[in-house]
Amino acid sequence: MTSLPATPDPDWTDPRDRRIAELEAENGRLKRIRDALIQRVESGVTHKPDPYAAFEHSVVLAEQVRERTDALNGAMDRLKASNKALERARQQAETTHQRLVDAIESISDGFVLFDQDQRLVLSNSRFDSYWRYTGERVRRGATVAEVKAKAVRSGLIVEEHTEPDAEGSVFLLANRRWVQMTETRTREGGLVLLYSDITDLKHSENLRREQALAEKSRLLQSAVDNLSQGVVLVSPDGCPEIWNDRFLGLTGLSPQQVSSDTDLSAVMADASVPLLLPAPGPAAEAPYAEQIHRRADGLVLEIKSHPMLGGGFVNTYTDITESYRYAETLAESERWVRLVTDHVPALIAYVGADQTMQFCNKVYEGWYAAGRPSLLGLSLEQVYEPALYRRLLPRVRQALAGESVTFELEETGREGRRHYMLRSYVPNRDARGTVVGLFVLIRDITDRRRTALALEQAYDHLERRVKERTAALTGLNNQLRQEINERAAVEARLRDAKLEAERANLSKTKFLAAVSHDLLQPLNAARLFTSALQEQAFGPRAEGLVRSVATSLDDVENLLGTLVDISKLDAGVIQADITVFDLRDLLNNLAREFRQLAGTEGLRLDFVPCSALVESDSQLLARILRNFLTNAIRYTGNGRILLGCRRQGQHVLLQVWDTGPGIAADKLSEIFQEFKRIEPAGRQADKGLGLGLAIVDKIARILGHDIHVDSVPGRGSVFSVRVPLATHRPRPAVCQDCASVPHESFGGARVWVIDNDPAICQGMATLLAGWGCEVLTAVSLADLDARADIASDAVDLILADYHLDNDETGVDAVTTINARRRQSVPVLMITANYSNALKQDIRDRGYLLMNKPVKPLKLRSALHHLLQ
Repeated sequence: MTSLPATPDPDWTDPRDRRIAELEAENGRLKRIRDALIQRVESGVTHKPDPYAAFEHSVVLAEQVRERTDALNGAMDRLKASNKALERARQQAETTHQRLVDAIESISDGFVLFDQDQRLVLSNSRFDSYWRYTGERVRRGATVAEVKAKAVRSGLIVEEHTEPDAEGSVFLLANRRWVQMTETRTREGGLVLLYSDITDLKHSENLRREQALAEKSRLLQSAVDNLSQGVVLVSPDGCPEIWNDRFLGLTGLSPQQVSSDTDLSAVMADASVPLLLPAPGPAAEAPYAEQIHRRADGLVLEIKSHPMLGGGFVNTYTDITESYRYAETLAESERWVRLVTDHVPALIAYVGADQTMQFCNKVYEGWYAAGRPSLLGLSLEQVYEPALYRRLLPRVRQALAGESVTFELEETGREGRRHYMLRSYVPNRDARGTVVGLFVLIRDITDRRRTALALEQAYDHLERRVKERTAALTGLNNQLRQEINERAAVEARLRDAKLEAERANLSKTKFLAAVSHDLLQPLNAARLFTSALQEQAFGPRAEGLVRSVATSLDDVENLLGTLVDISKLDAGVIQADITVFDLRDLLNNLAREFRQLAGTEGLRLDFVPCSALVESDSQLLARILRNFLTNAIRYTGNGRILLGCRRQGQHVLLQVWDTGPGIAADKLSEIFQEFKRIEPAGRQADKGLGLGLAIVDKIARILGHDIHVDSVPGRGSVFSVRVPLATHRPRPAVCQDCASVPHESFGGARVWVIDNDPAICQGMATLLAGWGCEVLTAVSLADLDARADIASDAVDLILADYHLDNDETGVDAVTTINARRRQSVPVLMITANYSNALKQDIRDRGYLLMNKPVKPLKLRSALHHLLQ
């Protein structure tokens, strides 16, 4: 380096100095011209010219000399003024230069100035002090590159940090001071370098960074401690760096066993839960490892191992016991559904909106698998033969458009025979009403079709024979009697064939009615688990999944319940229990139940109370009115619905009015047919099988009540059921449907649950425990006797399933229990049996009866009633 210069650089000479030098040179040249002219005049006299000419010539020369002298005097005056101005400018320049030097010296930063040729012109003592520890000096005239090279070579710069977004470069000097260099260009193309000492700032920044890291570490540990999962962060050398108490609890380790200087693999070798290592490969590419581990005590953990970029890994341990058991219960429910559908003689399948097979029973696979292991995932085009697929495609598209389709189709079976198949396509809709697939039900009606054809041929044959015999009636009277006998025999055979077909169809419906108990068992358990999960506090995503599962179970329950109801009605399983009762409670309950539902659809439900006494089955009559109200709400876009009654002689008409789109007169007879739905034009179709009014028609036939429909398209409809009035007062009955109660806790009520299905026992225990009950479950009376002292242990209520194992019934079990106790315990009997005999027997014993599947809200109301 060099010190500041004492005098200005020649390159800084003022332009006025150059102008003065030029004027002095011009002045000297004019003096030489003047001297030459004078000498010429003087020398010209010696030649003795004409006196007048010489005089004239001298006058001219004298005038020229005078003019030149005046010009020279003016130039000299201007030269003197310029010299004075130049002197003042030089003094000002020296003053300015000195002030600049003083200013550069006064700043605390190192200052270096390079000219347009990148050579050093100025530097201050602060910059020179940087070189003091190296023994080097930077002299004037050195280039920027030379200065930088000397700084690196001499060891002045220890470290250099350059960031693209930073204002300049940062250097660590040999004296352990940090400086920041900034560059600025001058107007003439030169370069100004400033070296600012940022050592204190650097130290403060490092201190803040260390404090921030410490705070982040504290927050990280606090966050980990508050996680519901067990978490452990393992360093590259296998030692734990961060862990929480949940990790210790799930793995069974004590706080003394785990520290930051222990080998975690060795410690967890004896733990009840393994240490999961991440998958091999780069951390940025390798996926996390995952494992499901069941502890000896039944706790199920989900273990995940995530690799880290800097080495090491993170293990998380999540308790998934409840969800794992719930998944097992759902799988068991699915197994039961498949078991039922696989033993139904009809072909059952479910096809997605993309025409891919998502479910089919064994009978369906037997028809169309053709040696393939499975049809699931295949498109309909792959499942069927090309010709059959082309015939079915329009109907499939019609169903996916939202219309239920039932049609007959002739096709060739596996053995090469021609079969007549009755196909029903029912669209499946999601919560928004979008068709997401279709249910397929196929029945082989070959025998029925052949019987119909035979009957038709027989009638044709008989008519032809009658015509032939009529023409010859006179002479063939005896032969006519023989033909009449033949016709009677044929008709008898046809009746037998028809009865055989009806018996075959009845056997299928009886089968579905008989399996209702086994079918509703897993659905009942799944509903209990779902209700228990809905009362737990999970995250929004998990709660949404639980609600979706509950909705899906409701859809499955409604679908199977409707099919089973139709089958039971056809099979004659359901019988009317005619009693005398007051319409007041029935209609009030229906009005409360559907007023809220109508409000959610933007409708108003009006209700006219009625206290008439009628003779009917209250539950079956309520089912008819519920279907009327459900259809009214479903098909009424806006307006209101009216529920009421009017007397008509010895009968009363229970009516449901609506302001919906109405039904055409030619469609009124079709709405009571199975799988028949009338969708108003311009209205989006909704979910349903089209069985609601078919069930109403069958129940009305059982009860002997008349159903009547009046409708005006565009204005609305009215559905009526005609019920006879009672001739005597009803006897008091045990409360079966108790009013709803608030969702308060039952305050430690002690409940015994007896059910032969462990899944239902577990689901009921979970649900009742969530309501504040102390629950004891058993699969039989012997199991309960082994778990508790039946005679003396305190109990407030017994919940018993009617059907138990080994021909034991819930009635037998609770009878034995109450016989051993000094005071009888209230009993709630649960069953899937809808027979009137069982209902009357339970009622006579003073027990409360509830049918499966159990609704949690109804169960809570019944418990509140019994415990009160």
